[in-house]
Amino acid sequence: MERQTFSEVLQKWYQRNKRDLPWRNTHDPYKIWLSEVILQQTRVAQGLPYYQKFVEKYPTVTDLANADEKDVLRLWQGLGYYSRARNMHQTARIIAQDLNGRFPQNYAGLVKLKGIGPYTAAAIASFAFNEKVAVVDGNVYRVLARIFGIETDIASHEAKKVFGELANELISDTEPATHNQAIMEFGATYCTPASPGCMFCVFHYECEANATGKQAVLPVKSKKIKTKKRYFDYFVIERKQQFLMAKRGAKDIWEGLYDFYLVESKENLLTLEEITDDFLLAILPVGLIKSVSEVYKHILTHQTIEVKFWHIVLNDDTELPLPANYDFHSWQEVEDLPKPILIEKYLKKHLGEFR
Repeated sequence: MERQTFSEVLQKWYQRNKRDLPWRNTHDPYKIWLSEVILQQTRVAQGLPYYQKFVEKYPTVTDLANADEKDVLRLWQGLGYYSRARNMHQTARIIAQDLNGRFPQNYAGLVKLKGIGPYTAAAIASFAFNEKVAVVDGNVYRVLARIFGIETDIASHEAKKVFGELANELISDTEPATHNQAIMEFGATYCTPASPGCMFCVFHYECEANATGKQAVLPVKSKKIKTKKRYFDYFVIERKQQFLMAKRGAKDIWEGLYDFYLVESKENLLTLEEITDDFLLAILPVGLIKSVSEVYKHILTHQTIEVKFWHIVLNDDTELPLPANYDFHSWQEVEDLPKPILIEKYLKKHLGEFR
């Protein structure tokens, strides 16, 4: 298929079938960037309310830069992959402080910014400044692999070159932004991973995967994700209607979020007899175990976490040295602090215990 024909067909399909999404009705690089960060590993239906909340609270990149990280993480709560929010906040500060709140107006300048990779830089350059540079994300890999019969493993280093060169050959000279939006939309809504609409596809007769019956095997992706199992026992320690919590540190999941006193085990969740933690052994004799929750399972990309919550109430006059970085917080503070969505679910389900 000729380059021009591919782009023309794709753009015509897009004009008939595109979803009306707010970030498609602006050339503001900040709002385009915000949408791209939110939609990484997030479906549009889930991400749209977050985009609207962020734009309302932080209408400019400078507003985001001036925000407290804790408030940014709280607004992000529920989307997961919290490193995206932290990186976005840090990059906003660079743009606001070092670039006077103005984004670089081309791919070469954008990709130099910390936290903005090749895909996001291409999206901003294309959608905000109409630069002729192709976006290559999972949807684009899938569309190109199927239509052109490319069997290069998309998990390989070679794939970036193969698919990147083809994507840039195919992109429209006159409407690069529309072309990029179109190919992403086509992959997201029509040429989907499972059950693509091949029978009525605008590329029905040109598509190599359709001709050879390889829709289910293209794109090729050989790398398998190894999943680690973890076991978290959370101790919800209450005293004077306040709750013991700490901010999670770096180099692990949920960095910057707040959680309860945690004991992680290697092989299973704890029973009462298996508790050997010194702090817990000190408070258990003077506390009341009010409840032990059901087991929650939390699935992340590379981890599966089994979690149990122990609600322990201490007498008001209980005085014990607190573990490092832990402090008691009122119920209102607990509600306002950024927390893993797992803890949010537990608190909502057991709300009656805490009020």
